Amino acid sequence: MRHDDEIDTPRGRARFRFHPPTGGATVLVLGHGAGGDVDAPDLTAVRDAVRDAGAGVALVTQPYRVAGRRAPAPAGHLDEAWTAVLAELRRRAPQVRDWVVGGRSSGARVACRTAVATGAAGVVALAFPLHPPGRPERSRAAELLTGLPTLVVNGDRDPFGVPEPGPGIEVVVRPGQRHDLRGDPAGTAAVVRDWLRVRGWLS
Repeated sequence: MRHDDEIDTPRGRARFRFHPPTGGATVLVLGHGAGGDVDAPDLTAVRDAVRDAGAGVALVTQPYRVAGRRAPAPAGHLDEAWTAVLAELRRRAPQVRDWVVGGRSSGARVACRTAVATGAAGVVALAFPLHPPGRPERSRAAELLTGLPTLVVNGDRDPFGVPEPGPGIEVVVRPGQRHDLRGDPAGTAAVVRDWLRVRGWLS
């Protein structure tokens, strides 16, 4: 059963759509991209695949989007709001054993930056924006170094770049895909589902 709700955070009201787990003890929490929303094709495909496997899913909308703004808030504000939503989800579902955090683009960065502080078991980063387009010297690769199991799914035509794999970081490159990963959402979802299953987070 789906539950939509809004809560107050230190940075305004955030919204979350929570599908509790039906047959497992894992919840995947996903955030949207900077100018997008939680109905992005890759996010909805991942949601459906993970739910079909019995795990829970929460889709989080940042306060600036709830307020109707498209320009993203500063990184620290995003992290504060996200952390507040995670705390509320944990309060509502104390039976959940493993919370895996993630998102697409900006949402993936938020999940990475806050993963350790929120007690996450792992990270799923869709279309991780390694650097601004045309600016490879401004790498954000350090944000992926959480020390937690991390899956990165990027398209090989993404102008924001493709991260390199590293200790605990698995990178899956989707041929022909750009930053929006719209070409094959079901394929992207299958990659995420299988990665979660291998780690024992899905039945």
